[in-house]
Amino acid sequence: MDKWLGRSAADLGRAIEAGKINPVDLTEAYLEAIAKHPEAKQIYARTTADHARSTAVAAAGRQRAGTRFGPLDGVPLSWKDNFDVAGVACEAGSALLKGRVPAQDAEVLHTATTQGLVCLGKTHMTELAFSGLGLNPVTATPPCINFPGAVPGGSSSGAAASVAFGLAPAAIGSDTGGSVRVPAAWNDLVGLKTTHGRLSLKGVVPLCEQFDTVGPLASTVEDCALILSVLTARRAADLKGATLTNARFGVLDTIAFDAIREAPAKGFEDATRRMANAGATIEHFTAPEVEEAMQLAGYLFAPEAYAIWGDTIEAAPQKMFPPILERFRAGGSVKATEYVKAWRRLQDLRKAWERRTGGFDAVLIPTAPILPPDAQRLIDDPAYFSAENLLALRNTRIGNMMGLCVLTLPTVQPSCGISLMGPAMQEERLLRLGAAVEQALR
Repeated sequence: MDKWLGRSAADLGRAIEAGKINPVDLTEAYLEAIAKHPEAKQIYARTTADHARSTAVAAAGRQRAGTRFGPLDGVPLSWKDNFDVAGVACEAGSALLKGRVPAQDAEVLHTATTQGLVCLGKTHMTELAFSGLGLNPVTATPPCINFPGAVPGGSSSGAAASVAFGLAPAAIGSDTGGSVRVPAAWNDLVGLKTTHGRLSLKGVVPLCEQFDTVGPLASTVEDCALILSVLTARRAADLKGATLTNARFGVLDTIAFDAIREAPAKGFEDATRRMANAGATIEHFTAPEVEEAMQLAGYLFAPEAYAIWGDTIEAAPQKMFPPILERFRAGGSVKATEYVKAWRRLQDLRKAWERRTGGFDAVLIPTAPILPPDAQRLIDDPAYFSAENLLALRNTRIGNMMGLCVLTLPTVQPSCGISLMGPAMQEERLLRLGAAVEQALR
């Protein structure tokens, strides 16, 4: 059964369809692997064995009857610990929510379960999802696949680690400013940030409801396409015959390469060279509207987050990791007039971006300009934590600010990703492009 671990979700689904794998045996293999793994407690907040087994039994019955719901029926996934599972603690990486047990499943989890996907358990995450580093001294900091002692990226930290360490074929995370893409990149995975509003947030513990999104982390573009199909109840993106011939990409030179470290720069350069060799046209451009939009971020993210969580936080601030507490509290000083003005201006800047990038199939940037930092140094040095956190999320935040869908793919450099940014609600088109890029990079 160990040979099943580490395979893509799509491959496992095909094996189930062919009768080569029983979903019950597959689920037990993953539950056993989680129980035995030395770092599993740093990755999973809790497993949902009963839920997993009952779903797998039903999937096995459909396989025998030839009535499978789809290509991922019977395939296990992990879920970030901000998605509600009925009767199971959902604490969002925070001591403030200790003992919180929801009565209903999150809507996306319910959809996934009714389509036969097996929930293995809930993965650790950054405290209330408000950091891109993946450090959480309050609950647990999951490991990074490439750098022992380093953080894995966040806030979907355990989600990425569960896939990278072979404890789930794929994972579901959330992304408000980069929380799917940073951990995906730092653990050599594919990650999809969906457009805001594409997937339901009902039953997802919020951070900033105007920016929160749901998305998969997996080992392949195909997996992300199939998972999106399940969660949206729509036909999966057609990836067959995807090619970069005549594809036109823009490389965003504004902000995205400022203070970039050597390895991410090399990974990006190698990736774009391979894409060009595969037939893509790649052009560099600047976008002043991005620079202005990024200056508005402080008026938008923290104020909404503090409006949602301020009362809860101030009732017991000592329960929080101080740098995260400070990030939330920064939102308390922003005036309502500043918040409204920032949102109105951002809508204009998004329109300017649409006009400027309309001729490109996608826009390219390095997913993160830095490598995963050392966890202990982040704990010991608050200034270092703040600086590295801002850099980790800087590039990914562009996609959130501009209201885009974004796909990150691994490059030849460990823990270095390349991001494809596409127009809002064009995930299927972006995934088809991503499949062609994935082929070129391999």
